[in-house]
Amino acid sequence: MPIRILIAEDQLLVRQGLAALLKAENVEIIGEAEDGGSAVDMAKSLKPDIVLMDLSMPGLDGVEATRRLKRAAPQIRVLILTIANCERRVAEALAAGADGYALKRLGHEELMSAINSVRMGRQYLGPGLDVELVREHLDGGEANVPSLTAREMEVLRLIAQGLKNREIADTLSIAIKTVETHRTKIMQKLDLHNSAELATYAIRRGLIE
Repeated sequence: MPIRILIAEDQLLVRQGLAALLKAENVEIIGEAEDGGSAVDMAKSLKPDIVLMDLSMPGLDGVEATRRLKRAAPQIRVLILTIANCERRVAEALAAGADGYALKRLGHEELMSAINSVRMGRQYLGPGLDVELVREHLDGGEANVPSLTAREMEVLRLIAQGLKNREIADTLSIAIKTVETHRTKIMQKLDLHNSAELATYAIRRGLIE
């Protein structure tokens, strides 16, 4: 039986490249999603064996999409495939339920090794990642930005992606007033004063690519 895979990636060329590469293997590409929300909905509907999940996507990022998907369908494996070589982000993804974390610079054979590993229920951490540092982040509870709630983390990432309050409200299905309240609290907690500073903070923390 071929491995049934859903690709969640916002860049069309990357999606097409992955699909072309994997079709040469014992793999069936059953769908492609360009944002986190679509990835969750499609995975729940199509029930792939594995979702190849990018981290930085419009709307829901890969970590939150993984968390929601695993909550709804824990049997579906999630392999994070990203350019973000950041142990904090690895820890955050694993804490959300990801089964593996690989960098996009992987070669063909190593990518298939990663896919087969998570399919068999084994955790996969790709070459170039400091496994001990990842464990330290997990053990020390450092996978999340200190003092920010999960919702504030979502708002912070969307601000850093350049979304306005109305767009954030629509993405998260909350009121604009609620977004404004979250923005104010985030700035107070982090002692930052504008969207540019928030974006810089998020990038340095590895919260977005």
